[in-house]
Amino acid sequence: MMRIDELTKTTLPLVSFEFFPPKNEEGFAQLYRTIDRLHPLHPSYVSVTYGAGGSERQKTVELAGRIQNEIGIRTLAHLTCAGHTKSEIGEILDQLWSAGIRNVLALRGDPPGGGAFKPTEGGFGYTSELIEFVRARHDFCVVTAGYPEGHPQCLNLTRDLEHLKRKVEHGASVIVTQLFFDNEAFYRWRDQARALGIEAPIVAGIMPIGNVAQIKRFVTMCGAKIPHPLLLRIEAVEEDADAVYQTGVEYATQQCRDLIERGEVDGIHFYTLNRSRATVDICRALRDKLPL
Repeated sequence: MMRIDELTKTTLPLVSFEFFPPKNEEGFAQLYRTIDRLHPLHPSYVSVTYGAGGSERQKTVELAGRIQNEIGIRTLAHLTCAGHTKSEIGEILDQLWSAGIRNVLALRGDPPGGGAFKPTEGGFGYTSELIEFVRARHDFCVVTAGYPEGHPQCLNLTRDLEHLKRKVEHGASVIVTQLFFDNEAFYRWRDQARALGIEAPIVAGIMPIGNVAQIKRFVTMCGAKIPHPLLLRIEAVEEDADAVYQTGVEYATQQCRDLIERGEVDGIHFYTLNRSRATVDICRALRDKLPL
C-alpha cells in the first residue's frame, strides 16, 4: 500500500484514526465493531499504538497486520525505544515489513509504571536514533510526533521544536501532533516550526471530549491545555453524559472546520479510544470538507 508521505502529495487533508490493542477478547470484539463502523469513511490510514515499555509489542504487530491485510485499511504501526534493545526493534521491524506494513510511527515511549525515561541497555535513548535505525532497516515511511503545547518534559517550546527538527533531519517525513484543543496555540507552533525550517507535512491530533474526568487525566499526562471557555462548558454539564458528548462533538467539529478552512493542516488524526460514535458524527458534519 502507498506510504503516508506519498499520500500527502495526492489527497489532502488526510483523515486518520488511532486505535490501541485491547487487553482481552471482549475488547477486540468491540474494536472490530468500531473499525466496521469507521471503514465506510475511507480513512487515509489508521494507527495502532504501543503499550508503555513495549508491553503490547506482539499485539501491535498482529493487529496492524490484520487491519491492513484482512480489513484492507492502510496501517501505521507505533514503535517505541522504551523497553527494547536494537536487536529486538530490528525483529519487530522485520515482522512489520513481512506483514506488508510500510508506515511506522517512531516514539521514545514511556517506561512501564511511569517515572523518568531510562534507555534500555543496548537500545536507544532518543527518538532520532530510532528513526535513523528504522530507515536503515527497511524503506519505511517514518512518522513522528509533534507537541503544539510542548512535550510534558520539555524545557521550552523552542527546544522542543529543535528536537522535532532533529527527528525530521534523521528521516521522519510526516508529523502527527499530540491532541490539542487550542487552535491558536497550534497555529503559533506551526508557524514557529516552519520558520525553523521544518517542512514535513503536519497532521493535527484531535480528541473529542466524551468524559470530563478522563480528558482531565489525559491533558495532565500529555501536556495539552483545555481553553477556559471550553473547560467552563464541559464542567457545567459534567454530570450529564449526553450533554458532555454533544459539547465534545460540537467543539471538535468546529475545531476541525477551522483547521481545514484556514488551510493550516495536512490532515486530521482522530484519537478514537477504540470508539466510533463521536468520530463518525464529526466526519459526517464535515463531509463537505473532507475527502470521504
